[in-house]
Amino acid sequence: MNKGELIDFVATEMESTKAEATKAVEAVMQAIQEGVKTKDKVTITGFGTFQKKHRAERQGINPATKQPMTIAASTTCSFKPATAFKEAI
Repeated sequence: MNKGELIDFVATEMESTKAEATKAVEAVMQAIQEGVKTKDKVTITGFGTFQKKHRAERQGINPATKQPMTIAASTTCSFKPATAFKEAI
């Protein structure tokens, strides 16, 4: 399912227009992004947890040249599904 399909699904479930569903989906996505950005973690009971993860600098190999290279430290986001979510799928 992509974002467009999600919006269509939400519009159908809410019995509303696509524009209203788009606003709802965008608001939820923005809230999750802001929560992870400012608080490091967003937990939605019954769904799962989005959490900020820090990756340390590490050594890697450039696949094109086979030369060692340093991969810079970075920040990413992980998702851990809740038990109810796992059981549903």
